[in-house]
Formats: sequence, C-alpha cells, structure tokens
Amino acid sequence: MTTTLYGKDILDVQSLTDDEVHLIMETAARYERVMKSGGRLLNMDGKTLATLFYEPSTRTRLSFETAMLRLGGTVLSVADAKTSSSSKKGETIYDTGKMIEGYADVAVIRHPETGSAAELAAGSSKPVINGGDGAGQHPTQALLDLYTIIKEKGKTEGLTVCLAGDLKNGRTVHSGAALLARMGVKFIFTAPEALAMPASITEGLKKSGVEVEINPDLDSAVAKSDVLYMTRIQKERFEDPEEYERLKTSYEVTNETVKKAKKGMIIMHPLPRVTEIAVEVDAYEGAAYFRQAANGVPVRMALLALVCGCE
Repeated sequence: MTTTLYGKDILDVQSLTDDEVHLIMETAARYERVMKSGGRLLNMDGKTLATLFYEPSTRTRLSFETAMLRLGGTVLSVADAKTSSSSKKGETIYDTGKMIEGYADVAVIRHPETGSAAELAAGSSKPVINGGDGAGQHPTQALLDLYTIIKEKGKTEGLTVCLAGDLKNGRTVHSGAALLARMGVKFIFTAPEALAMPASITEGLKKSGVEVEINPDLDSAVAKSDVLYMTRIQKERFEDPEEYERLKTSYEVTNETVKKAKKGMIIMHPLPRVTEIAVEVDAYEGAAYFRQAANGVPVRMALLALVCGCE
C-alpha cells in the first residue's frame, strides 16, 4: 500500500480516504500484536507530542499519552489548558499553534468550540489531531470504534448499528456515523425527539444510499441490532438545566434490555457512562465498552506514527 498520512492533520473522518482508514486499521492491529507478544516499539524515539485539553478528558488524553510513550516518544501536557495556559491571557488558538510547532512534532487538542482543531492546525506546520471539538467531530474515537467492531464482529458489511442516546450533541456519533456509513452498515437512530441526530447528518446518509431507521424505542431497536452504541445525555451541552433533568434518564440498558437483544449483539459506549448502562450489564459477554476504550491505544499509536512519518 502506497498510502501515506505523513504531515496530515486528522480533523474529521470525511478527510480520510478509505485507503487511509485501512492503513490505520492495519497498522494498529500490527502494533497490538507486537505489544501482546511482549515486543517494544521505538518508532517515535526523539519525537514529542503536545496534548492541549481545554475540556476534561480521561480516556482520550491518557490513551494518547500512553500511545506516545509506548512508541518511545515523550509528552508535553497541559492538563487544564483553559485555566493554566496562555489562553487565559487571551492567546488565540491560532497563535498557540504557531507556538506549539517550536516545541512538539505533533499536537492533540480537545476544545469546547467546534472548529478549534482546524484553527490550531491553521497556525501549526506540525500535524494536529482533533481530540474532540465541541459538538463537532471526534475522528480518533470513530476510528477506534471501527477497530473495535472489526475485532468484535469480524466485519462491518451488512451489520445493523443502533446509535442511541444523545445524538444531537454527541460528537462521537457524528463522526462514527460518517465513518461507518462507508463500511456497509445499516443504522437505527434511537433518541428522544429533542436529542435526535441532526437532520443534516440523517438526510446526508439517506442521500448517499445508507439505510437509516428512526426508532425511539430502545427495546425494539436492540432486537434487530448487531451493535448497540450507547451514549450519555451530555449535561455540559445543555443551556437549560431543566431540559437536561427531563431527558437525562431517557434510556437505561439493563439485563432486561440484553434479554431482548439480537443474539450476539455487542454493546459499545465512548464513556464515561452515567445511568444509561447499568453496572450489572458489565458481566454480559457482549459488553465491549471497556475493551473499546483499551483499543484507543493501538489506534492512536498508529495515527501518531503515521502522521509523523515514523511508520
């Protein structure tokens, strides 16, 4: 394969070609095999990753930092960039990008504003990876979700994927729908009307020939789904606290839900969960959400090495 991602910003899934996606999947699988066999990878020896997180993060930040360290690189991290970086003094994200290029070889940013990753990339000559920009995109989550489905189900073609919960504000489902639509899946969108998938996404999928069913009933949706992708109701995206309180318990996956599910269905979640998946469900063999989180490491290892030309 002659595809290369060297020097490329990873801002959204739409800008990735199918060949690039396949390259990321293949590289991640190879890195995972090396790690499981006890081998070491030093692809990023002498390279530095800068992580800029203007929003709270556990999995994304830790998995990127773990990925860089497991590749032999180093990490510069601003744990709470919103309050402990020069943005508090009025520095623009563009100027932060100009500054970062003198310190690091690649940067990851998470920010509450849609378009923030693109602004950082505009200021930096080094590759920038979007770790989540508001209610916009989360491309690396979509990639690790695809990787998880392939590992768990062995394929994507012909699968029915139910995206459930907060589809209006969930950047993980926005990116995931765009990527999985290219992989031959059918969708069921399960959400309260107030949190429905944006019409621009739903209609765009339908126009491109993707089968989409709108079904707010979770029990009937899981009965025909191969993958249930559950999301939390995102409190931080609500302007009206009363609206959040009204909607926060819209869905809860329990053992009773699992009993009604299609045989072999897996359950995914970008985490953190709140009340939408009961702890009792963790014992279900198809509960893949913690395996999914772990898959972030090899996928992000692959991305870091590829965009830095170290693969």
